Amino acid sequence: MAHSFPEDLVVAQRDWYAVYEELAERDDAAAQTTVLRRRLQRLSIRVSTHPYWTTIPGRAPAARMELRELARGATP
Repeated sequence: MAHSFPEDLVVAQRDWYAVYEELAERDDAAAQTTVLRRRLQRLSIRVSTHPYWTTIPGRAPAARMELRELARGATP
């Protein structure tokens, strides 16, 4: 089932992947790593607590996977 995700939710999930990839590639300054981890935590909270999830009870796991695929650029 194709979901119509709010743009701010899609952007937050895309940002999450960007920060995650940047964190995975880092091997330098611990301070920068801390900043990235904190940003990743904030984005995780933003995505997981978005009001959109309350509109699709029972189908949230499939919708979350669809959002992840959409954010990564895959065809849902």
